[in-house]
Amino acid sequence: MEQLLLELLEWFKDLSYLGVFIALCIEFIPAELVLPLAGFWVSEGEMRFWGVVIAGSLGGVVGPLTLYSIGRFGGRPLLETYGKYVFMNKDNLQKADQFFQSHGAFVAFSARFLPGVRTLISVPCGMAKMNPWIFSLYTFLAMAPISFFYVYFGVELGENWTEVKGLLQQYLVPFGIGLVIVFLIYLLVTHRKRSV
Repeated sequence: MEQLLLELLEWFKDLSYLGVFIALCIEFIPAELVLPLAGFWVSEGEMRFWGVVIAGSLGGVVGPLTLYSIGRFGGRPLLETYGKYVFMNKDNLQKADQFFQSHGAFVAFSARFLPGVRTLISVPCGMAKMNPWIFSLYTFLAMAPISFFYVYFGVELGENWTEVKGLLQQYLVPFGIGLVIVFLIYLLVTHRKRSV
């Protein structure tokens, strides 16, 4: 399996920016793996930094749009029947559904920063028939900084890109805490408006 993944990543590299875009379109290939590796390719002079960030950000919108479409046009019966083949069991769908119901459209942005929820949240957004342009905008606004930071760390690590996890914890934890604080403030303001 590991060899297959390495060959797939090499194929993405051969496709350059298009490869980064395609890799990010496939929701179940982790951006945490692809983007730091693409940052390494940037450090080797094989791609340009902003080209990779743009390709990653756009791919990170198209991938969720496919799941959004499945939710919108296939609905829950389709997902409950066939979702298990793409790692979507009923419990995961229920959690994503509840998260969307609790937090509304802003969830298309905020959930991108939450591992485990970020992939599946597109489905309840589609099932709720959220405006696809708003969904895409929120998704892009989340994916742009994510792409920037992962590619940046890949560039900084150079040949040591496989050590990205430790460096990400060092720098992205404060960033993540900041995002959580912003999200909590948003929830507090929304809750108060509903109470009034």
